[in-house]
Amino acid sequence: MEEKEPKYVITITRQFGSLGRPIAKKLAERLGIEYYDRELVDRAAKALNMKASEIGELEEKAHLRFFSMKYPLGTETTEVQNQIFETQRMIILSIATRESCIIVGRCADSILREFSNAIHIYIYAPDEVREKVCIQDFHYTPEGARQMMADVDKARIRYHKQYAGYLPDDVRYKSLCVDSSQLGVDGTVDLLECYVKEYLRRRRSHDLVKDGED
Repeated sequence: MEEKEPKYVITITRQFGSLGRPIAKKLAERLGIEYYDRELVDRAAKALNMKASEIGELEEKAHLRFFSMKYPLGTETTEVQNQIFETQRMIILSIATRESCIIVGRCADSILREFSNAIHIYIYAPDEVREKVCIQDFHYTPEGARQMMADVDKARIRYHKQYAGYLPDDVRYKSLCVDSSQLGVDGTVDLLECYVKEYLRRRRSHDLVKDGED
């Protein structure tokens, strides 16, 4: 009988403009596991009896196409923000316990820090490369791209510090840090796929040795 693959979870923290989201999505497809990003927000909104239209209205009021990237959901008040984070935390724990998956952002690396089969990845890129991505993919002006990068980075750092207690790029809490500009989306996915498969192979061998010990 074929050996069943143990459940595992990959958390991906990324810099804005580093193409972390498409890398995460393609990696999930390559590995044949679920990908969670915006759906976590939708599930939290449903659990808190919030309508999707309410979130949309907040985005419209910001007059920014990427409001949800710049301002973590729930920035209106600390009480609401804390409530939403706690709801998302419980959702993330439930998903990670139930199935193999990739979870993007939302302090999942901290939430799942003690999870036995967790791989925590940080994706980054040089500022000039991120700026180029913002201009080409998001249609910003060079000045607008630089401002957006600064604002999103600041918001994500503040959010991560508040709920994880450390910076999103702190290598002490990462399994692997990758500069996506070196290999591009497909090349980075190739690299991460090899890393994950080797991690699981070694983990499986280690578990077999433990099971066979006297």
